[in-house]
Parts: sequence; C-alpha cells; structure tokens
Amino acid sequence: MADIKLKDLRYLVAVADSGHFGKAAERCFVSQPTLSAQLKKLEDYLGVPLIERQPRGALLTPAGSEIVARARRIIEASDEVVDIARTHKDPLAGRLRVAFLPTIGPYLLPIVVPKLRKALPRLELMLYEYQTAPMLEKLRAGELDLGILALPIEIDGLVTRPLYDEPFVVAAPTNHPLADRKQIRVEDLSGVTLLLLEDGHCLRDQALDVCNRIDAEEKQDFRATSIETLRQMVATGAGVTLLPELATRGSHAAPRGLVLRPFVKPQPSRRIGAIWRKSSARQTAIQVVSDVIAEQLV
Repeated sequence: MADIKLKDLRYLVAVADSGHFGKAAERCFVSQPTLSAQLKKLEDYLGVPLIERQPRGALLTPAGSEIVARARRIIEASDEVVDIARTHKDPLAGRLRVAFLPTIGPYLLPIVVPKLRKALPRLELMLYEYQTAPMLEKLRAGELDLGILALPIEIDGLVTRPLYDEPFVVAAPTNHPLADRKQIRVEDLSGVTLLLLEDGHCLRDQALDVCNRIDAEEKQDFRATSIETLRQMVATGAGVTLLPELATRGSHAAPRGLVLRPFVKPQPSRRIGAIWRKSSARQTAIQVVSDVIAEQLV
C-alpha cells in the first residue's frame, strides 16, 4: 500500500462513529467484507492495530483514537477543497453546513427548509444543532459554514447579520392567576417563580434578563434540558415560563393544562441572526440562505 487512501480514512471514521462494521459499511455504501478488508490493509500499512474487533461491535485502540482525530481533519479539509471548486463553478451549489440553536431549529426549520429547497435546488444543506459555545467553536474551526443563533455575538473573524426579532410569550398553568389575563405586562411577573432551561442555553440568559428587570425568581430546584420539557412542566402546574413565539405556533401550541399569553407591547424579545467566518468561500450561498430565512419571519 503505497499511500493512505482517503476512502480508507472515511471507513475508519465511520467505524469510530457507529461502533459497528456493518453500520459503518452501510454508511459508506460498501459491503462489510470490503470495508473490513480495507481497514485491515490500513492497519498492516501503519503497523499498529486501530480497531478492537468484538463479537457485537468495534472499539478504537489508543492508536486508533489518535488517528481518527486526525483523519477527521483530513477528511474535512478534503471536503473543503471540493466545496471551493464547486463554489467557483456555481456559488449556489455544493454543500453548506448550517447549525441552529436547539431553541430555534425545531421551530424554524419546518418553516424555512421547504423555501430553501425551492430557492436553492442545487445546494446540499447539512443541518446541525448546537448550543452557542460549541457552535462558535465549530464555526471558527471551519467545521460549520453558517450558524443561526441569538445575537449579539462579537468575535474576531466572525461576521453577524440580524435576521428577525422574536417576542417572548408567557406560558402558565390554566389555574394560574396570569391565565386570566389577555395580555401580560412584564411587571405582572413580579413575585412569580419561573421555570428556566439549564446552563448553556442562551434562552435561559435571555429569560433571566427579563427576570432582572423585576423581582421575578427562578425555581432553584429545576433546570429543563429543552423547551418541550419546560412546556410539559408548566402544563403539570409546576410553574410559569417564557417561550419564544415560534415555539408556540401550529403543532407547538399549548398542550392541555397550559395557556399562552402575549406581552403588552413593547414585548420582551430576542434577536435571531446569522453568523459566519469573514473569510468563508461560501459568502454568496450564505447571503441567499440568510435572505430566505429573514423573508419568512418579517
């Protein structure tokens, strides 16, 4: 084996991700014997075992773990080379890796993905979900092309663009005094105990900002991992929370036991925006994707 082949590194990463030769072969669109044989050749060439073969799966050896980490970077760089070439041929074709916050993606994607596919039929959208910190890290590392998150964000080398403002809505149990009001003033939350997301979610920080304007308090013995957990806990009568407006539309409307009430204007809100690397080769596609998203939420 004169050189390490890129496809063999892809096979190795697939085994690392799936922990199983059969699943890795399916992911790589090859037969399991073919994948196994190629990885055995890779091990022979390198002179070290990379995979610990087990009856029900596969584990990486210490050497395998180190090599996989580098293989991921090599594969990423190779894919970027292809993307750059495609971009020069057609700026609105090829792969675009887009990440959304967990408090944005589930509610925004059903609205914008059909529009994006219609507007950009040659663009291959790869969609991910990350909280703010890992999203920014992956953007700076070149592992993502575009992020959709809450602003403001100011980081050297990254560019932001506001897309839309999303008001907050009060979610309260049906038997709570706030349920009797048609609209809520921020002052009405004075003395109310709020259910919030766990640390790491920017929605938590935004809700705390509203709390800090008055003497509303956070429920100290509870931290939700998702908006859906918050919604269900409110429905059981555990407390009150603030939800982004998109998370209250359509199928995400109030379940039994919960009512939704808008704030009196000016409503507390969060600003949602796009963020990308200033040096990105995908500027044209990024701008068009951002335009489509903004147009749907005006």
